[in-house]
Amino acid sequence: MMMKNLSTLSLIAATLTTGMVAGLMADWAYTVLPGLGRSSDRTFVEGLQHLNRAIQNGWFFLSFLGAILFAGLAAYLAWRGHGRDALPWIIAGLALYLVTFIITFAANIPLNEQLDRAGDPAQIKDLAAVRADFESKWIAWHLVRTVANIAAFGCLAWALVIHGGQRDDKPAAAASAGPASGLPAAAPYGHPIHPQPYGPVHAPHVRHR
Repeated sequence: MMMKNLSTLSLIAATLTTGMVAGLMADWAYTVLPGLGRSSDRTFVEGLQHLNRAIQNGWFFLSFLGAILFAGLAAYLAWRGHGRDALPWIIAGLALYLVTFIITFAANIPLNEQLDRAGDPAQIKDLAAVRADFESKWIAWHLVRTVANIAAFGCLAWALVIHGGQRDDKPAAAASAGPASGLPAAAPYGHPIHPQPYGPVHAPHVRHR
């Protein structure tokens, strides 16, 4: 029972943390980036520099890294037999989230560092060139990782539905095994159970006249 509860809690945690990151990335895709896209070059560069520094905090890393750890634990426990029907969806969610994770470290973070190395926007001579070298590539990779992250959240949410719908059939199996094990089956309510006599039952002797 303890392992089953741990399996449920790990899957819930994986779904929540993946959903938190998916919501953050979606918000950037349809709010932050379009807003900055309408701003001047200096506002764009300066705004993203500050945002990329501010997002490096414990709350973000708890969800961003925790999603992998919780999903991996949920997959392991499901593989061990605690909610195995949900395992394919957990694996799919973990794989899609790993796509998000890899894109972040292989594409978006290097571009963030490139933008940060450009220095203080007040001292940059060609802000338009700095922006052009960053904006289109960063947004393209961000959209890919956002779609992958949302898909990962959907898979884990469905895995949670499947996991929650599973029944523990052991008690039912134990109850149905009563007659097969030689024990008398329970009588319907209101009908007493008459004990059977020990030893062979002999028919009454009939005396013929």
